Amino acid sequence: MKILVCVKQVPDMESKFKINAAGTWYDTTDLAWRMNEYDEYAVEQAVRLKEQLGDADLTVVSIGPNKVTETIKKSLAMGCDRGAHIVDENVSSREPYEIAAALAAFAGNKQFDFIFTGMQSQDRGSGQVGVLLGEMLSLPSLTTIVSFEYADGTALVRRELEGGIRARVKVVVPALFTCQLGLNTVRYPTLPNIMKAKKKELLPFPIDELLSVEARQETVKTSVPEKKGIGLILEGDPAELADKLIQILKDKTGVLA
Repeated sequence: MKILVCVKQVPDMESKFKINAAGTWYDTTDLAWRMNEYDEYAVEQAVRLKEQLGDADLTVVSIGPNKVTETIKKSLAMGCDRGAHIVDENVSSREPYEIAAALAAFAGNKQFDFIFTGMQSQDRGSGQVGVLLGEMLSLPSLTTIVSFEYADGTALVRRELEGGIRARVKVVVPALFTCQLGLNTVRYPTLPNIMKAKKKELLPFPIDELLSVEARQETVKTSVPEKKGIGLILEGDPAELADKLIQILKDKTGVLA
């Protein structure tokens, strides 16, 4: 059985963000980087499945500049067999359709039985790449999974829906799965496995050799949320407070005018 897991490198969410000079994305300088949190669950699930199957082959792929190899190496240390680095210095300007197309071109002729991705990325948050990839590869896609079981060619998953409701879904593989937070408990790479990861195969693939589609959308402007006005705390006798509140509503909103 062949397994693919797709990961993305994102800034640490505790970083101090500022808009870039073009005004279309965040400035990527002076940021700390890490694996996208949703993708960590995807890697863990892929490794667990590999351990269950025994004879499975697990590849991890990521798109980006040279620094994304650190994220790939973490995946290798967690238990992936080999890494594929789709080299793209302009990945931050790519929209989801382009990212999915490049991944599909990489995976297209390799006949993966399972493909795992994160539900979404922490920076862009579109939630589109996984389902677009499944569509491009003509695979059934099961999104936002919070549990996963596999036996005899069939995967049984639970999907998180709105309002805390969960759906149980069966699918015959090959199939693609996007992973939600809480799917599993992500392991920490041990020092011996980190050392082993340095010897594992990590092959580069130029983006120009894989990307053959045109972008379908463009980010026109990125901005930080506008600061809202400060809150007003009223103190005093309840009757006086009621009069003050009514007057504020009249002055500020016109609701009681």
